[in-house]
This record gives sequence, C-alpha cells and structure tokens, in this order.
Amino acid sequence: MEVVAQRVFDPLYIWLDICFLVVFAGILFYRKKYATLIVGFLAGILYQIVDYGIFHLLTHSRSISEGHSLFWVLLWMSMSYGFTNFTWIWLWISKDKNLFEYTTLILGWWLCCPLIVKTFGTGENIITIQRTTGAYHGYMAIILFVGYLGIILWNVSRKKREEKINMPWLLSIGILVQFGWEVGLFLGGIRSAALTSVMDKLAPMVINSLLETNLGMPYIFLIFIAVSMKYTESLRKRKTPLSFKERIIENGRERVRSDEISEYLA
Repeated sequence: MEVVAQRVFDPLYIWLDICFLVVFAGILFYRKKYATLIVGFLAGILYQIVDYGIFHLLTHSRSISEGHSLFWVLLWMSMSYGFTNFTWIWLWISKDKNLFEYTTLILGWWLCCPLIVKTFGTGENIITIQRTTGAYHGYMAIILFVGYLGIILWNVSRKKREEKINMPWLLSIGILVQFGWEVGLFLGGIRSAALTSVMDKLAPMVINSLLETNLGMPYIFLIFIAVSMKYTESLRKRKTPLSFKERIIENGRERVRSDEISEYLA
C-alpha cells in the first residue's frame, strides 16, 4: 500500500510556527542548552537535505500546490520539525530536569497552532504539500534495523547490566516524539485533510511514528554519548572526561526529576 503523507494549511501557520521556534530557541539559549541548540539546528539542515535533495530531487516523491515554492516551504518544515524533534529528543536522552515543561510546551504548541490558524487564518492561498513513500521506506527500514541491531549486539555482549543501553527508553522516545506531532497535525486538520479514506488518514500517523524519527534514535544516542562524555550541555569541557562505556553507565543512572512531576500532578 502506498502511504501518502500530506499536509494542508494556511500560510499563517508558517509565520506563527516561526515565532514559536524563535521563542523556543530563546528559552534553550537562556538555559544554556547550547549542545541542544546546535543539534536542533544541524538536524534542521539534515531534514532539508533529505526532504528536498532526496525526496524531491532524487525520488520525485514531493509535490506542492501551484503558487508556492517547494524549496522554501520545505526549508521551513525541515527547520521546524527537524529542530523541534531533535532538541526534544536530546532533552529526553539527557533526562533534563525540565523535561516535563519542555514536553508540555512542544505538545501544546503542536495542538494549539492549527486551532489558532483555523480561527484567524484567511483561508486563502492554502498550501497543500505531500509525498509518497514507496520509493524510500525500504531504505529507511534498513537504517532502522541496522541501528537497533547495533544496540542489540552491544547489549547482548555486556556482562554487567549497567553497561547496557536502555533500548525501551530509546524506542519510547523515537516513537512518541513522531507520534506527538502526527497527532497534533491530525487533530488540527492539517495531516491528510484532503484525503477521504480513514486508512489513508491514519496510515501516515502509525507508519511514520514507528519508522521515520525512530530510525535515527540509535545514531543520535551514540552522538549524545560521544559528545557528553567530554563536554557538558553548555559545551564546557568536563573536569573528568569519561570513556564511552562509563558515560553509558552514568546516563543509565540519571533520572528525570520525578519529584517535580509529582508536584504538578498532586
């Protein structure tokens, strides 16, 4: 079955989202999350290379409604979801003490932005952008399998439990991050709005959540370990650099501030 990932939205959505990205980046900068900012920016560039260079120029799977620039719309989309997804992933992996606040901010925006646009958008010059997936999902599946295979081989070769990578944690992050914005787009009437079949509407949400962002989790985790074993989040050198294995053990012992989350839920 060919899965069509489609978005239909008012141009106001782009401008509001750019404002959000500036605010979000400002918060991260204020909190000295320099490593997170750099990862998000580089991920945005990578998304653009993949989306425009591969999905459009190579596989010809991208298309956009007349009157709109595919390059510039894709650049915004790439920086938006590339930056937001991977800064959020980095915060999850690092088990940031304000993870609950960042998560609420991101999910809240993905849900509220489409609703705001529905109320205040002009309804004119609507952008419809879509891509088919049959030309490349097989390649993405290979990347996904190889990445998690590497983690499985690492874990089964470890004699000590604390040396193992927490694979359920990585899977949860990889699936839920993508699922979060897929649901936001779907509920906001942006994802697959012009498609009539229920299966066509739900298939991108399910398949993309399992595959697309999740395929990068093993690799982004290895990058995180490689960077954080020598540098802090503010990009200062650690007083005592750790080995690769030592940083995995340390990360496994770190915990999100569950006491603060409990206060919110109390």
